[in-house]
Amino acid sequence: MDAGLIPTFGSFAWTIAAFVVALSVIVAIHEYGHYIVGKWSGIKAEVFSIGFGPVIASRIGKDGTRWQIAALPFGGYVKFMGDTSAASDRPDEEVLSAMTEEERRQTMHGAPLWARAATVIAGPAFNFVLSFLLFAALLFARGVATDPITVESARSVPVEAEALLPGDVLLEIRGVAVPKTEEFSEFGAALEASPTLPYTVLRDGAEIEIEGPWLYPPFAASITPGSAAEKGGVEEGDVVTAIDGVPVYDFGQLRDAVGASDGNAVTLSLWRDGETRDVTLQPERRDLPLPNGGFETRYLIGIGGGLVFEPKSEAPGLGEALLYGVNQTIFIVESSVSGLYHMIAGKISTCNLSGPIGIAETSGQAASQGWVSFLWFIAVLSTAVGFLNLFPIPVLDGGHLVFHAFEWATGRPPSDKALRYLMAGGLTIMLALMLFAVGNDLFCP
Repeated sequence: MDAGLIPTFGSFAWTIAAFVVALSVIVAIHEYGHYIVGKWSGIKAEVFSIGFGPVIASRIGKDGTRWQIAALPFGGYVKFMGDTSAASDRPDEEVLSAMTEEERRQTMHGAPLWARAATVIAGPAFNFVLSFLLFAALLFARGVATDPITVESARSVPVEAEALLPGDVLLEIRGVAVPKTEEFSEFGAALEASPTLPYTVLRDGAEIEIEGPWLYPPFAASITPGSAAEKGGVEEGDVVTAIDGVPVYDFGQLRDAVGASDGNAVTLSLWRDGETRDVTLQPERRDLPLPNGGFETRYLIGIGGGLVFEPKSEAPGLGEALLYGVNQTIFIVESSVSGLYHMIAGKISTCNLSGPIGIAETSGQAASQGWVSFLWFIAVLSTAVGFLNLFPIPVLDGGHLVFHAFEWATGRPPSDKALRYLMAGGLTIMLALMLFAVGNDLFCP
């Protein structure tokens, strides 16, 4: 047996496992939103399923709902009483006709319009709730920097400078008082880059001056899953000492050099634990969302920068964490809307649209980087699933909401014939989008 097949198979199995876990969590939350709001609204669920196909395990809940796990874990559904299918697009007329008025009220088609609309929109809404709760929890886990800015730990970099030590309180840099945390990024960005910096720090109760390292050295604070850096074996903590033989000491120099490569391969000299090695990476073209809603096209290798020290942190307030979670979720939705517009307008590449293969690969790569990266990926994907389901396409939740809006405006639901055509059209659109996205996964660089 070829030994090279073993890690390949292991990586594939890990990718599938991570994808199934991520998707199952997101689907379970989405479908639970439909189920619980339907229950609160007086609509009875007959089946709650994670996955499709043959049932692996099931049990009957106290309310009579069958909770089950099926063999194909790539989705899920809730089947409400009186439906012919999990899509809730057509009632089972034979079953409904045999029901009492009270029993019909417990079906999706016999419930008031407000109850049906609330049940439909609850799925995407629960996805958004999952996202902002995860983002908030991750902020709690990471913490926020305290004032005054204090060194929790310092990173090792290959420069002739006195190290910052844990417990050092930053008082001045280049003779200028260090501002509060919320202003520090702007303060640091205004400094002229140099291999070292003069610091005034409070250490062991005494103010001392040291010649310490530059604030933003070219080290890998993070590695983007699936990026050129990850594929090339770059690890968090690696320090770039040169790019194509030209020495660098500032992360901005690294970013600018990669951006100016125009997609040509670059060779990085990496310092790790006192040893240096070279690695050649192929920058990848990416369209990045901007705060103003536009996009910027850049060449990237997937290395994220950071401070030369880890600041001391504390848990944020509950309100601050929740607001952070909400803002992150809103940013993803706004970026998605902007991205779709720019792709349709031909301003950015349609390769930005990933399909199931690309999502599965990213899930495995995120999981391999630890639970923080994996939970962040789940939060982002949950927002994407919630947003996608709001599209006004029949077979999606957004399509059902359009049907409910039509009923509200006209006083009657769409005809059965119209529903059949619309659902078929919606299914065709979704299959076309899926094939297009899979094509991107297979053929886009």
